Amino acid sequence: MRFKDRRHAGEILGATLARMDPDDPVVYALPRGGVPVGVEVANALDCPLDVLVVRKIGVPFQPELAMGAIAERGVIVRNSDVISQAMIDEDEFAAVVRHERRELERRVATYRVGAEPVPASGRTALIVDDGLATGSTAQAAVAVLQKMGASEVWVAVPVAPRDTAARLAKTADRVVVLEQPASFGAVGSWYRDFTQTSDDEVRSLLAGSRLR
Repeated sequence: MRFKDRRHAGEILGATLARMDPDDPVVYALPRGGVPVGVEVANALDCPLDVLVVRKIGVPFQPELAMGAIAERGVIVRNSDVISQAMIDEDEFAAVVRHERRELERRVATYRVGAEPVPASGRTALIVDDGLATGSTAQAAVAVLQKMGASEVWVAVPVAPRDTAARLAKTADRVVVLEQPASFGAVGSWYRDFTQTSDDEVRSLLAGSRLR
């Protein structure tokens, strides 16, 4: 199944999650592309929406290939297999982390605009994105929300490879994926419209959600 766009994917994902009836949920969307999906999920569950800023740590000569991820609260996740195969040393890894940390801090300041983070303590925290490839960013997000005291951490996305979903299931309390194709390709290939989500759109969607 190909989704019309992120909002369409979010509507279907939200309906699926509503049937699962998570206890005291809060949606944490991974910006930028996860936010339009997360809005629809939060609407379906009638719960708060927040962002959780996570940055992929890409291999220097192949930035789309994740060798790890960083997130708020100082979380760093490493993909040891990719690091080994790409022959990345500690100095190279640390250099990319420093670069991505600056962008992470910029995004936190841009998206929060003085708004306090929604507390996760004692709640079911749902990590929502527009899709996963390696799952490194979602893995970092799981670690952050566990550190924040969530009672359960779910990962919910429209599409992801089967092996990625299985790997996340080892640390997340529940993984919900609408489509797990045997031949994955890229996240964007599962959308008819995969136009990049802008910072302005993220801010607008979050502002609208905070007025609910």
